[in-house]
Amino acid sequence: MNRTHKLSIILIAIVLIALFSAGCAEQQATTTTQPTEIKVGVIASLTGPASNVGKNMWQSAQVAADEINAKGGVSVGGAKVPLKLIVGDDESTQQGGQKAATQLITGDKVDILVGGYSSAVTSAYEQTVAEYKIPFVVTGASSPIITHRADIDTSYIFHHCPTTDTYGQYTTKFIDQVVRPAVNAKLGASADRPFRLALLYQDTAFGKGVQTAVNDTITKEKLNIVLVSQQSFKMGESDFRTPLTAIKAANPDAVYLGAFPNEGAPAITQGRRDIGLNTIYLNVENNDNAQFYKDLGQYGEGAIIESRFSPYTAPAGTIAQAQDTFKNAYYAKWGTYPDMMGASTYEGVYIATQAITNAGTTDKAKVRQALVDLNMPQIIEAMKGGTISFSKDYRESQFDLWMEQLSYNATIGECRPFIVWPDNLRVTGFVLPSWYTPGNA
Repeated sequence: MNRTHKLSIILIAIVLIALFSAGCAEQQATTTTQPTEIKVGVIASLTGPASNVGKNMWQSAQVAADEINAKGGVSVGGAKVPLKLIVGDDESTQQGGQKAATQLITGDKVDILVGGYSSAVTSAYEQTVAEYKIPFVVTGASSPIITHRADIDTSYIFHHCPTTDTYGQYTTKFIDQVVRPAVNAKLGASADRPFRLALLYQDTAFGKGVQTAVNDTITKEKLNIVLVSQQSFKMGESDFRTPLTAIKAANPDAVYLGAFPNEGAPAITQGRRDIGLNTIYLNVENNDNAQFYKDLGQYGEGAIIESRFSPYTAPAGTIAQAQDTFKNAYYAKWGTYPDMMGASTYEGVYIATQAITNAGTTDKAKVRQALVDLNMPQIIEAMKGGTISFSKDYRESQFDLWMEQLSYNATIGECRPFIVWPDNLRVTGFVLPSWYTPGNA
């Protein structure tokens, strides 16, 4: 072997050793480097038809971040790291949601996502979430398709709000067990008189989910309820007189609304004030919202809301104390009270950061597994078993729910809710208002 060949071999060996050493150093750095901040992306509707609730979600997330950072930040591998929230406005549209999710994931490079309100909007950008395999704690979109759909990989998506299946069934059972007997008693009718129910629902995955849940519950439970009218409307609609006129002609005993607060309030107002449809209006939980009470005024008297968090009431016990602390902190920062979607988003930030703490890293696969294994104490909403965890099949958390009836307070010019069901939580009984008109006897 000549000298040139020997020098070549030596140089190659030196280069290989250098490359190997650099690789080891890089691997060690990757293993030991702590993040300088934890970035949580919050997707919320800051503009468009859902902005009332979306702003509440974003503001509630900031209250959680303030509390976490006041305690030093997020614990990762034994060290405290500051929490940074980055908001993405989905504009209440599918296109806006896709743009917001893409920017948060690829531009801002967030570690985890929280939020999502409209089911139609949220489902539109789930493909992006699946593609980049980023953990997403959904705190508002209630259609079960969010985690049940099979056309994409939803394994990184976790549902921290009741689905339309859950609360649609719950509300329908309340109608059968509480409202139906009260109406029959008012009419002096036999106990087997069928209850006449009408539906007015948003023509989206959310609204159709409510419709499906009601229909399925009546069929599966063999309830003595007949659906006399089922009317749909476009998301963001403001004039409901035409479908309400059709509903009135069907002589319902009650109307169940699958609507957002900015839709439900005018629908009820127009129904009573303009159409003369003086009936019981039942509302989905997202309407337990301070602005909803302002917009309803006197026309909300007697209405029903399925709920799990309210700005103005709570079941007695430690949960009420925890909710009051959150409400006071929110009011101190924003000058108004939080709604239900805000509450679940507040919790969503805590869930996201707890998962990162449990994982000991921001590695997305490990954070996802930490969410799968999560078992943390309930925070401000009452959870089944007193803990927050996700089901093994569709990664859904399980809440305790209740029903509220609204009573008009002339002094403040707004309605206030009172828990009327179930019996172990109620503070007063359900009543039919004096002006209530039932359907055909």
